[in-house]
Amino acid sequence: MSNTSSFAVERHPTPVAASERATLLENPGFGQLFTDHMVTMRWSEDAGWHDGKVSARKPIEMDPATAVLHYAQEIFEGMKAYRIEEGGSALFRPDRNAARFRSSARRLAMPELPDELFLEAIELLVETDADWIPPGEGAALYLRPFMFASEVFLGVRPAKEYLFVVIASSVGAYFKGGAAPISLWVSHDYNRAGPGGTGAAKCGGNYAASLLPHGQALSNGCDQVCFLDAATHEYIEELGGMNLFFVMEDGSLVTPPLTDTILEGITRDSLIQLARDAGHEVREEPYAFAQWMEDAQSGRCTETFACGTAAVVTPVGTVKSEKGTFTVGDGAKAGPTTVKLHQTLERIQRGESNDAHGWVKRLGES
Repeated sequence: MSNTSSFAVERHPTPVAASERATLLENPGFGQLFTDHMVTMRWSEDAGWHDGKVSARKPIEMDPATAVLHYAQEIFEGMKAYRIEEGGSALFRPDRNAARFRSSARRLAMPELPDELFLEAIELLVETDADWIPPGEGAALYLRPFMFASEVFLGVRPAKEYLFVVIASSVGAYFKGGAAPISLWVSHDYNRAGPGGTGAAKCGGNYAASLLPHGQALSNGCDQVCFLDAATHEYIEELGGMNLFFVMEDGSLVTPPLTDTILEGITRDSLIQLARDAGHEVREEPYAFAQWMEDAQSGRCTETFACGTAAVVTPVGTVKSEKGTFTVGDGAKAGPTTVKLHQTLERIQRGESNDAHGWVKRLGES
């Protein structure tokens, strides 16, 4: 960051005591424990981006006619700050989050936050609340930048005022029990997104659309829901919040190609590069559900894993749908390719191995 900040810093007058914080960080869970501070910045048609500040985390007051409550102009990102072995903290590919945030804003007719402001806000919050980064395997500081239409009006048009906010949450592993394989329910009735829609944007509406089929997955004894393409209901797209990879018996990997119905995952992109670095062929191509079932049953598909910022890499063991149930591999443990890629990625994220691609941003460095 430059010496001239776009954000005023107002420290919390009564932050959580160090002893209490240490106790809380022993078992932070996921998405329930929040840090002392938040970052905010406003945009208006007349003034542009202004009033940036770091301040005590507190509720946001909203008029009942605030536009986001009626027309759902809202976007967000998910990213993590990691505790580095030799001290300090680091972010993983934050520039990609900044770019995706702009892309999401563009799709929802919202103002694009310049990358430098996005990154400055993230870094400021991590540096201010660095003591909230928990120790331990799988632990991190989960960062949630988001923006919503804050203008008070009723009418179908893009708002003229927006609020950008960053909050942070101390988190443990996303799935309790570590790398145990999860089970998937493949939905043949519901779609996450359709062509020309908002599937490639990271907005709340996409996740709201996934909640009913996610409940269907839970009622069928599964952990997550897998969506197929809206046009034919034949081809695999993604889970409610994670991309999918399929490992074949020849060592090659297949992952669905990016379209305007699939979110461009930063973890996905990183794993493609790491797999190729390790000598694996990676094909971004359509993969049908029927083919997946056949390949898993024949042994041609030996591993399947999901990936995303929150869970990082998660093996898939059992797959259920109205068309039958099957297992991938032995269904009880992660396969060797899944384990290797997971370990390689996490070691880079935590500054424990060579960062050949320059993905890690150590805070305090230029």
